[in-house]
Amino acid sequence: MNENYDVVVVGGGAAGLSGAVALARSRRSVLVVDAGEPRNAPAGHVHNYLARESTPPGELLASGREEVIGYRGEIVAGAVTSAAALDGGGFVVTLADGRTTRARRLLVATGLVDELPDIPGVAERWGRDVLHCPYCHGWEARDQAIGVLATNPMAVHQALMWRQLSDDVVVFRHTAAFDEEQIAQLTARGIRIVGGEVTALRVEDDALTGVVLRSGEVVAREAVVIAPRFTARADVLVSLGLEPVELEVDGHVIGSSVPADANGATSVPGVWVAGNVTDMKSQVVVSAAAGLTAGAMINGDLVAEDVRRARDPFAHDMERQVAALVGDSTKHGV
Repeated sequence: MNENYDVVVVGGGAAGLSGAVALARSRRSVLVVDAGEPRNAPAGHVHNYLARESTPPGELLASGREEVIGYRGEIVAGAVTSAAALDGGGFVVTLADGRTTRARRLLVATGLVDELPDIPGVAERWGRDVLHCPYCHGWEARDQAIGVLATNPMAVHQALMWRQLSDDVVVFRHTAAFDEEQIAQLTARGIRIVGGEVTALRVEDDALTGVVLRSGEVVAREAVVIAPRFTARADVLVSLGLEPVELEVDGHVIGSSVPADANGATSVPGVWVAGNVTDMKSQVVVSAAAGLTAGAMINGDLVAEDVRRARDPFAHDMERQVAALVGDSTKHGV
């Protein structure tokens, strides 16, 4: 890891790697800091990624890392704990192990955390037969006995989406309340509503077989659909003054994200975001596209700065002197 880069990319998922490839291909010096905690690690395959359908997530990321390195980008394992703007321009980035480096621009693609319902069996089966997105897992669960766990207002929408994939869909009311219109929609599609709180999932021979109610009743199911709370991994951005905002549906908070424009630019000059940290609904291919867009925008921003520096060499020298002073102060604990 060097002391200075054009861009430091925080996060080594599809969004971060895609942005890094775009920047490295433009001959920018790029460092990707990868904590090794991809959101889709529990999933067996990536779907809806044109020409990469059913690729295992780890294989896709390994290929992406090879591409970054092939264009002379650098990748290090580690977690970024904070970043700070420098008076002379650019940023200093601090890793959990104490290492620091500087960058002219930042691309943060740290993703989000799926906060799961606290029900025994849910976390263990997540990404296998405890599912969320019909576009990610629907085809694989087609024609199965599917149960939808209602924990927020999205449950009815989820049930109607999954009904497209199976004739046998049950909604467990659990902690949610439905109005007459929602009940009418579910009934019209032949979706049964089961009352009572869910207390556990039944698993036999490493396969989901049923949903256990507080009454002791077990409803046979082969897959369960849940609605996690999508919480942005935003600690690095918070250190820069960028707070995530809560997103609500019908007065219920379903998650958080960091605001940015359509190209990923945040309200802090020089800082871009891409992927699930700013857009909770993005699938892998969409996150990759967002990383490419942000990378291109960052390169364009650096091109404009390079022109300004070329036209005013004195200002460039001053920037380098300030950066050097800051570096010396950091090394000596000043």
